[in-house]
Amino acid sequence: MLSDAWMTGTPPGAVSGPASGYRDTAPRAKTEKFRNGTPKVSEWGRNTVYECGQWQIHLGRRQLLARGVPVPIGLRAFEVIEILVHSINELVTKDELMDRVWPGATVGENALQVHISAIRKALGEDRAMLQTVSGRGYRLYGDWVVRRESGPEDPPGLNPVPLPVQSFRTNLPGMATGLIGRTAAVRQIEDLLFAHRVVTLTGPGGIGKTVLALHVSRDMYPRFNGDVWLVELAAISDPALVASAVAGVLGLKPDGDDITAEAVVRAIGDKKLLLVLDNCEHVIEAAAWLVEAILHRCPRTTVLATSQELLRISGEHIWRVPPLDAPTPHRDEREDLLEHSAVQLFVNRIQDLDSTFVANPENVRWAAIICQQLDGIPLLIEFAATRTATLGVQAVASRLEDRFRLLTIGRRTALPKHQTLRATLDWSYELLSKAERSLLCRLAVFANGFTLEAATAVASDPGGGTPVVLEGIANLVAKSFLIQDRSPGGGRWILPKTIRAYALEKLVESGDAEATVRRHARFYRCLLVPPGRQSTDNGAGQR
Repeated sequence: MLSDAWMTGTPPGAVSGPASGYRDTAPRAKTEKFRNGTPKVSEWGRNTVYECGQWQIHLGRRQLLARGVPVPIGLRAFEVIEILVHSINELVTKDELMDRVWPGATVGENALQVHISAIRKALGEDRAMLQTVSGRGYRLYGDWVVRRESGPEDPPGLNPVPLPVQSFRTNLPGMATGLIGRTAAVRQIEDLLFAHRVVTLTGPGGIGKTVLALHVSRDMYPRFNGDVWLVELAAISDPALVASAVAGVLGLKPDGDDITAEAVVRAIGDKKLLLVLDNCEHVIEAAAWLVEAILHRCPRTTVLATSQELLRISGEHIWRVPPLDAPTPHRDEREDLLEHSAVQLFVNRIQDLDSTFVANPENVRWAAIICQQLDGIPLLIEFAATRTATLGVQAVASRLEDRFRLLTIGRRTALPKHQTLRATLDWSYELLSKAERSLLCRLAVFANGFTLEAATAVASDPGGGTPVVLEGIANLVAKSFLIQDRSPGGGRWILPKTIRAYALEKLVESGDAEATVRRHARFYRCLLVPPGRQSTDNGAGQR
């Protein structure tokens, strides 16, 4: 996988001078590189493949591939990338590209730009590999190597000897769309799975836990040397059925009639598995007991879980899924907004729905406002993109105060909890205890975060006090409703904007809003005006 260095500065392996001898020097082996990283090849015809990290350009098949999987790209766009890959790290002028892609035809630069945009869209997170040199042309950067696939053109005696291959099984779904803004995350989670036997991806609803877990699992499958199984728990309402769900996916036949965690563990035994348990939060107790039993009794099984709440078992390693990178409200006007992964996702999804959408500076500025208001949460950004395709980007950006009525159209085939913004938050809210709900709603009166002192004064029940509030805050953090401010001099917690808006609605519905607001005002008045000064001011006012 490509390094995050692709996204900033000059990519690794890039050179400033020409790749001397690139086309004319024959390799001594199937792959060879100059010291500066530029490959040299002879003409191998239809079996020639250029490779850099996860990417392959197969000249014979006329395909751009990511880890061997074809990425949709038009014929003209492929011709453009083929010309660029023959001149790795060198500038190819616009005129040269147009002359070679449309020989003898008169075309405008817009035609070329359309195909350049298509290539960048296909490259996704690695779009910075294709650099525009303003007013001149384009460069394809990378530490590319060239290899020859074995095929009918090979001379006798050079075909590789077939080796026995052990096949492993999986039920992972295919990748429908690319993953934006998660290159480093995928690498870190894979490293954790090779170092720990239980890794839990946690975060609020819609943050992208499932998508990330599936991408990591698909990426690991060829190298794991074992079966990889996905068990989806979202549709299970009875915790007693968790063990049955796992047994059903794995095709296990435990001894006896009852399918218990103990029976599943015995059936797995020493099989080498990567078990992906998705959406554990509503059956968290049963999931935790099963995973801990697997950890102790199945030495070759690794578990990747997704949950809004931690399993809280021995051996669990936590990875909190962050939001996508969104522009800050006080950004530099010179900032390239499309460098932010949240904006990239928004633009990408709109263009999937509306091919006429143009990522011009004005549209991108509105997109940045939307992504910032939605806290960089991928599911909410996709909801907003769906509305933007029919209402326009400015109309959506100006109506986010009413986001629960606006963001009501998700993917038709998504889980029910992911089909509208309100459904997503309802699912999470229902998992809280009555005391946790009350505390969350009261904390929503703080617009810019709060301290423990402020929370105790404003949100505690009579007789509750600091210890009760502190425990409630800890539970809300563990269940992904609150974010701890980890900046120097922290000691504060923050509600994401969308969760706060939802909690404020619930506070009004509960009838507790007026009393909470009064306590909030009283607390800050005491901070600003000492009690002795208050009585003096009141007396002066009466006079």
